[in-house]
Amino acid sequence: MTRVLASAALILLATLSARAEGQPACAPTRPDMLGPFYEPDAPERSVTGRGLTVTGRVSAAKGCAPLPAARIEWWSAGPRGDYDAEHRAAQRVDGAGRYRYETDFPGRYPGRPLHIHVRVTAPGHRPLVTQLYPRPGQAHIDMDFVLVAD
Repeated sequence: MTRVLASAALILLATLSARAEGQPACAPTRPDMLGPFYEPDAPERSVTGRGLTVTGRVSAAKGCAPLPAARIEWWSAGPRGDYDAEHRAAQRVDGAGRYRYETDFPGRYPGRPLHIHVRVTAPGHRPLVTQLYPRPGQAHIDMDFVLVAD
């Protein structure tokens, strides 16, 4: 019995040592197209309407560490399906990499599913451009953005 416990302890120790040497990895967020309506310098704000809330965290792929210096830019078609200044925003994440964004449910844009554009940047990491695709009637999206180091 003692040998079994000793063997189990050695296996556990070897596993923990291997994990300590290599940092855990989070799967990077899959990029999507920028689209033709991106405009830099969106106003700093976390609310551009009511009805759809997006929350989550921005972290690094290597080590899954939060990226507290991250900046998120949002843009989408308004409820009538037109891109406008009222549905553009930029925000900084908090010290734990968390964010909360609230907007109107995106309007139908010809030839595309309902979507919200997102651009996430952080020092020392590649910019991420992606899109979120809410389902009709969906009120909340929980989405973590994972960036890859430069």
